[in-house]
Amino acid sequence: MPLRMFLCSLALLFLTLGAPASAHDYKLGDLLIDHPWARATIGTSPNGAAYMTITTAGAETDRLLRAESDVARRVELHTHLIEDGIMKMREVEAIEIAPGEPTLLKPGGLHVMLMGLTAPLEEGQSFALTLVFERAGRLEVEVPVEAATTLDGPEEMKHDHGS
Repeated sequence: MPLRMFLCSLALLFLTLGAPASAHDYKLGDLLIDHPWARATIGTSPNGAAYMTITTAGAETDRLLRAESDVARRVELHTHLIEDGIMKMREVEAIEIAPGEPTLLKPGGLHVMLMGLTAPLEEGQSFALTLVFERAGRLEVEVPVEAATTLDGPEEMKHDHGS
């Protein structure tokens, strides 16, 4: 009987690993991925971006090494920077997730760049995005597509966090 209880407990643990903490939150080990989202693309724009907030409850820094999705031919991690007074996007090797402070992937900052979209990102739809972390491993999240005019995330996210 103890072995059977152990195996049942182990099976339950594997079922809950990587499962959403709520409809818009995902947990992987010590990491919490909060409200992934993307903006709808306008016209025939070949590129899009995904945003989210990532925090760790662990004592050690983790790093988002890459992201993968079938909605684009290439998926890169990017940041915005100002060079000679001009805002530009640049690919980054990884995004650090430090303990005690949320890492914001947002418009005008760090983000997941979707290059060479296979179809437009349409409001109300969603797509799968796999996040690959150095320590925590892989996690697939569902990314809802918000209106093209959305500035800083879904309305419910603003209410959830009091902003």
